[in-house]
Formats: sequence, C-alpha cells, structure tokens
Amino acid sequence: MTKQFHLVTLIFLIFSGQTFAQTADSLREKIRQIVSTKSAVVGVSIIGNDGKDTVSMNGERHYPLQSVFKFHIALAVLSQIDEGKFSLDQKIEVQKKDLLPGMYSPLREENPNGGSFPISKLIEYAVSLSDNVGCDVLLRLIGGPEVVNEYFQKNRIENVSIKFNEEEINANPELMFQNWTTPKAANETLAKFYYNNNKLLSQKSYDFIWKVMRETETGVNRLKGQLPKGTIVAHKTGSSGTDKDGLTVAVNDIGIVFLPNGKHFFISVFVTNSKENEETNEKIIADIAKATWDYYTTQPK
Repeated sequence: MTKQFHLVTLIFLIFSGQTFAQTADSLREKIRQIVSTKSAVVGVSIIGNDGKDTVSMNGERHYPLQSVFKFHIALAVLSQIDEGKFSLDQKIEVQKKDLLPGMYSPLREENPNGGSFPISKLIEYAVSLSDNVGCDVLLRLIGGPEVVNEYFQKNRIENVSIKFNEEEINANPELMFQNWTTPKAANETLAKFYYNNNKLLSQKSYDFIWKVMRETETGVNRLKGQLPKGTIVAHKTGSSGTDKDGLTVAVNDIGIVFLPNGKHFFISVFVTNSKENEETNEKIIADIAKATWDYYTTQPK
C-alpha cells in the first residue's frame, strides 16, 4: 500500500507539473496571439509568482524609452536627496523661459509665468503627469542625462541608455532612439527598486516614489485598461506620437500590478514601429496585462 501510495503521488506530481507548464505556455501563447495580427513590434517582460515565473518576448531588444525615462530620472534625483545634496521640500525656481512651447507640460499650462516648486512637486509633475518641463528642470538640477546613466551603471543595471533631455528630443526626434532600454531591463529596474534589498533608496524616498507611480494619470487605456476597477497599478508610460506616414515609434507602459491575494507581478510592454492606430496600440498593452492578470488570478491556490 505504501509503494502504491508513493507511486500515485509521484504520478500526480508529474502530471501537476506538466499542467502548470502547459498553463505557463498558454500565457505565452495568448500573448503571441494578441500580437500576431498586429503591424507592430512588441516587447514584453513579465515577472510574477515572487520571481519564480518569467515570460518574455523580444525581451532583449532595444526600445525607445520616451517618457518612461522620467521614472529613471526620479530615482536618480531621489538618490541625490538621500545623499543630502537636496531635499524633497527644497524649492526650485522655474522661470518663464524654461516653459518651452511645443512640449507637453501641465506645469506650464497651470503656471504660465513660472514659479517656485518643491522638488517633490516637480517629480509628481514629471512622473505622474509625464510633464516635459518638470523633467528637464530635474535633469538640470542633478547635472544632466549623463548623471542618470552613470547612476544606473553604478548600480549594475545594464541596458539602460539615457543621453538626451526632452528639449533636445523635441528639437530632433531622431535622438529618441539613443534613450532606450529593453523590456527585461525595465522589469529589472522596477523589481530592484521595489524590493529595495540593497537599500538604493531611503524609506522616505521609497515611499514617495511608489506613491507617485501609483498616482500616474497617463495611459489609462494601457496596463490598467482592462483590469478590474480599483486595481492598484504603479506605472510609467511613454509615447512618441505618430509621424506623417502613420508610423508610431513608441507606445510604452511599465509597472507593477497588485493582485487581490496581496501578491503582484512586474510587467513591461513596449510597442514600436507600429502602423496601427493609437487605440489599437494601447489595446495591445491592455490585452497583454489582462491576459497576465487572468493567469495569476486563476492559478490553483
């Protein structure tokens, strides 16, 4: 009886393992189906189940960051705050000449004559609202894009390249391709700073940046688009716009999706070289996020 019991148990475990593998494969297949009919290049990286599950598609391809890099910039600013160079409530003067026309800027729209703003507010503008003026003010404050690049290299996060600010890219859109990352590196960045095992951020800076990420207002039809109402998503979007030939270079969203059971998954989706319209590009991201949500909310307890 004992031998028979062990044999039955072994068979059950073998088939359970096969079932789980097939289910994981089903998520990959679902993502493949989502993108297969689209005229776009899509990169995906997913980390779930406490880091045990990884799903990737074009995960090591370079994609233009666009405004996703404002998350990276905020991390570099917070690191300097933690070093004592600045403080979150320190006010920075934004002059009228800084409020460049032609760039997306709620800050400029709300303050057409400029003003004095706490660094915390500038980070909120840059990350939660994707404000280009606020972004460039923060970059000038810490010493430019090269300082952000050096910060990520120092912390051994590879495949992140940040070389130009918003003003420079606005003047010459081709420069956007030199600000890039990979889906895997985007998820690595999210995970490294969320778990914060190496204490890259102080507790105050950590609490602040994840609050700002949860309050992101852009991209409501992307990662959050098809998730249940009230789902918490800490994320950052990026967009290039569409050129005269109907080509969209970047529609991005990276973030952490929090599940009903208290767990979470990291997900980074980048859409490039797309001939689809904006609604379809955003739906690609929403469909992938929903497929991942369904996978993690229907796993056996």
